[in-house]
Amino acid sequence: MIAYGFSEYGGPETEFFLDVPIPDPGQGQVLVAVHAAGVNPADWKVRAGNRKDSVPTLLPAVLGREVSGTVVQVGTHVDGLSVGDHVFGSTAAGHGGYAQYTVLNASNAARKPESVSFVAAATLAVAAGTAFDAIDQLALTSGATLLVLGAGGGVGSAALQIARARGLKTIGVASTHKQEWVRSVGARFVPSGEHFADSVDTVVDGIFDLVGGDVLRSAVSLIKPDGPVVSVADSMLAASLGGSGVTRRRTTEAYEAVAELVANGTLHPRIDQVFPLEHAGEALAAVESGHAAGKVVIEVT
Repeated sequence: MIAYGFSEYGGPETEFFLDVPIPDPGQGQVLVAVHAAGVNPADWKVRAGNRKDSVPTLLPAVLGREVSGTVVQVGTHVDGLSVGDHVFGSTAAGHGGYAQYTVLNASNAARKPESVSFVAAATLAVAAGTAFDAIDQLALTSGATLLVLGAGGGVGSAALQIARARGLKTIGVASTHKQEWVRSVGARFVPSGEHFADSVDTVVDGIFDLVGGDVLRSAVSLIKPDGPVVSVADSMLAASLGGSGVTRRRTTEAYEAVAELVANGTLHPRIDQVFPLEHAGEALAAVESGHAAGKVVIEVT
């Protein structure tokens, strides 16, 4: 099969197309013909070697951690999934998504609702799934105010929509060119920048952080005493400020719940660009640039 990956840790110059055998699913796994793969900042961070301690990688490696597609082979001890099922989920350890085929653990996959496109489904496991888990973890009650730092990307925009559906008031901090989108999902927009906190004239009940650093440090001055803080960008800093990182579930049940939000119109994944597999390098570069206004997806078949 054709796949796109990297040969050694480093910059984009280490990326290239691979011609590798189609993998076999192991116990509790399924082989999926990939229709679409989500592209995430974690992909280039793995390639750069920033995740060596948390993401064991055997080089050369295929990039990508979330896909949608069709089950073409079922391993042993798999219940609930069959050949021909349309699914989405997280790739199994040692397998990547920028490929014609990949392997998923059945426990980290869910059926795709027919009303949800393969492209949209490929964005759910990482971005929408992270947002879903974070909003659950914050456990704010209806009417509370949530501040989202870095609200204009795939995770942030999903968080704003999920929070809004649960009756929360939302404030989204993002760059000026993402203002229209933040407002379109019912959030109050605050422009990012050194003094963004000066534009927030209310005490917030919780913070979901996708930026970290000084932005998170400034934001905690806005939260009520003992208000929850959850960070994707800097879990160690969040912990030092009384918060935590996001505990990802990546379970069939969680993915089914996220997919249902898309199917019933509660959540609209924000997809910025779609690239064919032969332009996978351009897709990753678009994310690595930091300017993507939503999710970038690679369409495979």
